[in-house]
Amino acid sequence: MELAEWCARWLGAAPVGELFRAGHLSVVRGLELADGRRVVVKCRVADEARVRGCVDVQRHLAGAGFPCPAPLAGPAPLACPAPLPGPALLGEEVVTAEEYVSGGEQLGGSGVDRARPFAEALARLVRLAPSPGAAGPLSPAPPWVGWEHGGAGVWPWPDDLDADLNAHPGPGWLDDLGRRVRERLLGTRLPRVVGHGDFESQNVWWRGGELLAVHDWDSVVALPEPAVAGAAAAVFTETGRAAERATVEESARFLECYVRARGVGWGREEWGVAWAAGLWVRAFNAKKAVVAGGGRELLDQLAAQAEARLRLMD
Repeated sequence: MELAEWCARWLGAAPVGELFRAGHLSVVRGLELADGRRVVVKCRVADEARVRGCVDVQRHLAGAGFPCPAPLAGPAPLACPAPLPGPALLGEEVVTAEEYVSGGEQLGGSGVDRARPFAEALARLVRLAPSPGAAGPLSPAPPWVGWEHGGAGVWPWPDDLDADLNAHPGPGWLDDLGRRVRERLLGTRLPRVVGHGDFESQNVWWRGGELLAVHDWDSVVALPEPAVAGAAAAVFTETGRAAERATVEESARFLECYVRARGVGWGREEWGVAWAAGLWVRAFNAKKAVVAGGGRELLDQLAAQAEARLRLMD
C-alpha cells in the first residue's frame, strides 16, 4: 500500500504536500492533507504488537493532558518509502500517524540548570501513565535499556547496527562493566512503571520555558521506576550534537529533582538501580560505537565517569 492510499484509508484524506522528512530508526514525514490537516506519519520496521502498546500509552497520556502529540491512526502495515537499518527479523514495516506539533525548541542552559524541569517532566509523565498491566505489550525494551534481553552474552542486538555486539570482544573493561551492571539490574525486584526510555533533550521540546511536547513514543518502556529515571538522568542533556553527555553531577541533580517531584523516598536499592540503568545506557552506546568502528570519545567519557557511577550504584 502506498503512503497516499494509507492516508486516505486511515486518515480519511490523501497528502497534498510534505512539511518535512527525517528519520533514524524510523522514516518520519510531516504531511499536509487534502482536508487541510497537518499530521506526522512514522514508518518503521518493528513488532506491531509492541508499537500498538506504545501507541496506547501515548493516547492515554495525551488524553490525560500530558504534552505529547495525540495518535490519529495505526499501527497498520505499509511498504516503507525507504529501507530501514537492522535485520529483517525485527518485524514488519508498520505505520502510525499523530498530530503535528509545530514550533518549540530544546531547553538551553547548563545540564545542572536543566535537570529540574526535565526531571519534573518525566515525573509528571510517569504519574499520568497507565499501569503496566493496563498497557499493551511493551517488550522487548529498546536495546539501550534492554538489559533484560533473552539472548546469549551481555549485549542485546543493537538498534541501528546489523551486528552481534557479543561477537566483537573488547575493550575488556567495557564488557566487564556491561556484565556487572546487567547483573545488578537483573537482580532487582522493584515494581515496574510505564515510562519513556529515551528522554534525551532532542525528544523533549519547550516553548517559553514550558514543556511543549515529548516525542519518540516508540521508546515507551515498562521498567522499575528508578531504572526509568536513571536512564533519563544519563541522557537528558543530549541534543543530538556531540559532547553533551551528562556529568555525574548533572545526573545526580536530575535524580534528586525526580525523587522530590514524585514525592517518594528511595532507599539503597532504588538509588543503586537508578545509577546502574544510567551506566547501562552509556556502556551499550559505547560498545555499539566501538563495533561500528569508532567510539573513542564515548569510551573516554565513560572511562572518566565509570568509577564514580559504579560507587553510586553499589
